[in-house]
Amino acid sequence: MSVWVWIGVGLAGGCGAVARALLTHAVNVKAGRAFPYGTLVVNLSGAVVLGVVAGSGLGGDALRIAGTGLIGAYTTFSTWMLETRHAWVTGRRGHAVANVALSLAAGLAAVWLGRVVGRAAF
Repeated sequence: MSVWVWIGVGLAGGCGAVARALLTHAVNVKAGRAFPYGTLVVNLSGAVVLGVVAGSGLGGDALRIAGTGLIGAYTTFSTWMLETRHAWVTGRRGHAVANVALSLAAGLAAVWLGRVVGRAAF
């Protein structure tokens, strides 16, 4: 990879991380913090976007920058797991199970939908 791709991944990653923080905060302000809706919305919207990128046939350096940099920094597996664990250990086991099941099922549907859109649009 060239230095320009590394720079692109870093800049796109910074944008993705900022977008994640802003959206998570906005969703949590509206929906509250009883359930990790902010992380769920971020991860599902990221799955749709990654599906669109994959379905569009984007490849090479552009895919590295968009997929790894932007979308990789925007979505967050670690926060999803941390919030799930926190719900479990604080006795909200129904929330923990729902978070895993909903994230997995809706995430698969979201990436499928994104791929369909990506193939149709590009």
